[in-house]
Amino acid sequence: MAEQEDNVTIPHFNTLLQMDPYLKPYQKDFHRRYELFQKHLFQLEEAEGGFDQFTRSYRTFGVHRRPDNSLFFREWAPAAEALFLTGDFNGWDKFSHPYAKRDYGKWELVLPARHNGAPAVDHNTKLKVVVHTKAGERLYRISPWAKYVTKENKCVVYDWIHWDPPHPYIHIHPRPMKPTRLRIYEAHLGIASPEGKIASYSNFRDNMLPRIKDLGYNCIQMMAVMEHAYYASFGYQVTSFFAASSRYGNPEELKQLIDVAHSLGIVVLLDVVHSHASKNTEDGLNAFDGSDSCFFHSPPRGVHSQWDSRLFNYSSWEVMRFLLSNLRWWMEEYKFDGFRFDGVTSMLYHHHGIGIGFSGDYSEYFGLQVDEDSVVYLMLANHILHTLYPDCITIAEDVSGMPALCRDLKEGGLGFDYRLAMAIPDKWIQILKELKDEDWNIGDIVHTLTNRRHTEKSIAYAESHDQALVGDKTLAFWLMDKEMYTNMSSLAPMTPVIDRGMQLHKMIRLLTHGLGGEGYLNFIGNEFGHPEWLDFPRKGNNESYHYARRQFNLLDAPQLRYSQLYAFDRDMNRTEDKYGWLAAPPAFVSAKHQEDKVIVFDRANVLFIFNFHPSKSFQDYKVAVEAPGKYKIKLDSDETVYGGHGRLDHNTEFFTEAQPFKGRANSIQVYIPCRTAIVLANEEMDYCY
Repeated sequence: MAEQEDNVTIPHFNTLLQMDPYLKPYQKDFHRRYELFQKHLFQLEEAEGGFDQFTRSYRTFGVHRRPDNSLFFREWAPAAEALFLTGDFNGWDKFSHPYAKRDYGKWELVLPARHNGAPAVDHNTKLKVVVHTKAGERLYRISPWAKYVTKENKCVVYDWIHWDPPHPYIHIHPRPMKPTRLRIYEAHLGIASPEGKIASYSNFRDNMLPRIKDLGYNCIQMMAVMEHAYYASFGYQVTSFFAASSRYGNPEELKQLIDVAHSLGIVVLLDVVHSHASKNTEDGLNAFDGSDSCFFHSPPRGVHSQWDSRLFNYSSWEVMRFLLSNLRWWMEEYKFDGFRFDGVTSMLYHHHGIGIGFSGDYSEYFGLQVDEDSVVYLMLANHILHTLYPDCITIAEDVSGMPALCRDLKEGGLGFDYRLAMAIPDKWIQILKELKDEDWNIGDIVHTLTNRRHTEKSIAYAESHDQALVGDKTLAFWLMDKEMYTNMSSLAPMTPVIDRGMQLHKMIRLLTHGLGGEGYLNFIGNEFGHPEWLDFPRKGNNESYHYARRQFNLLDAPQLRYSQLYAFDRDMNRTEDKYGWLAAPPAFVSAKHQEDKVIVFDRANVLFIFNFHPSKSFQDYKVAVEAPGKYKIKLDSDETVYGGHGRLDHNTEFFTEAQPFKGRANSIQVYIPCRTAIVLANEEMDYCY
């Protein structure tokens, strides 16, 4: 029987408590959240005819062409005194086309078709909303629901462009099935080229999709798509939430990109930013109706002190309409397959995580510091997305580790599919910055990779865009630094620095892939050890694009070792695709030997062996394994094709001995060279995932 309190029933709440009895003192918090969630669903049914209709509000807000070619405009501007429409269509007359005021802060305008039957506003022409405030101001604004905005070269402010193409792109290919094991390629469209410029949607379609497919990634996490006025914000200061960024091309080109990705069996996630918004007024949401609130809380609650941005009022009915419809828009119009929600920690807590070091004490996740309006918004978002699109994928970027974030709503969770394992890249960077190889704490590394809520799925990664940004270094740069400019030729022997860097770069990625989670993520370029950080054009670098690019040209030079790191990444993913360890239960770690610097674990009946020792190789090293039989090497970081030393014979067959060892039923003896990782699989087992 389900737990019940205050007349609220969470259908499977006992499941959550059985998995984690330490949550029992906080069951009132779970019940209150669930009650608020149910209340919102009921209100949506009563007031809007249900969430399906509510989340299609992008069909009635902004501008829409009716069957008779008349244009219908609707905005929400509760503090405005009057609204007018101006643009190319009326010679920028500021008063000729007033909106009519409706209830609840809504404003509407109908433009009849011209005498020849054509719409009054032509496709690809400029529009503005003129807002008259109670204080007598006249403000020029872009509709919050604008589907396309552009900026001329030397202009600072974006323009609202009426996007109504005569031949819109029609998607041909169905969405691929939801992968059971996510291998994510995190990509920023603008930097996806060796050229010092902003790359395009078509460049990504033609040049990047084949690479991503070849590498064995089945999912792309697309960054910086929602329009943002400041390129260097990495897409995290969104100005137009319904507009795909025009700096890469037009909306139809993005649709085609996603369609082609689907034809390759690759799902595409949008990096969605609902945690905050740009403070821009003329081309952003801020002060749209002239007030200091509208879509946001009034200051100080409505301002993020560190991000210098505005914070949404998730308790507002119209804000919920806007944000939930925004999710639906990207799913329907562009056929995205899900979302990576940015800044979830900031949303979950009133303190936004600022100055807070989460210790793991459960009291940190409940009580008055939690913003339950935000929590309920995320519950609604996940419920609606997973109900309307059963194969939808949602990932939470949360550093706090809130329990039940990735459990089903019926259990009292927030409904995300995955969370990002954000402690893992921090640990790798810390190790490389602070420790000599002989001082690496093997137990600490294993603990970081396995210290997660095993009832909630995690996306593991050794580095993401956060580590690539200027001010930090990529793993490859921490390992090899300036020698990457001079000593990466495969025609000459490796220097000690390059040798160490090449071997550890592969080992770190494989260990993270195999041990760290139920999904894996790589940031664009890091699969081949991109030699430089990422720095967008800005005043501080004289608006240079030199570091705002990825040098894929390095892969086309066979005499350079970057292609060897690429080949290992490709074969690592392909090996996972065959054996399916990401879909398997967490690994059983049988060895984490500090002196030998050896880690051994098995997962999905695949045996992983790592020797991180800088100089010691081990002959006939006894390792534990569960399933009996004959094992062979399936992946070897020491292969010469990967820039290794070729010290292992791949024809060797390893036979188990029926002697229990370190918690497993069997053991085998192997040769493990220094700084080498090997993956062994049982030849006598049938792998089917």
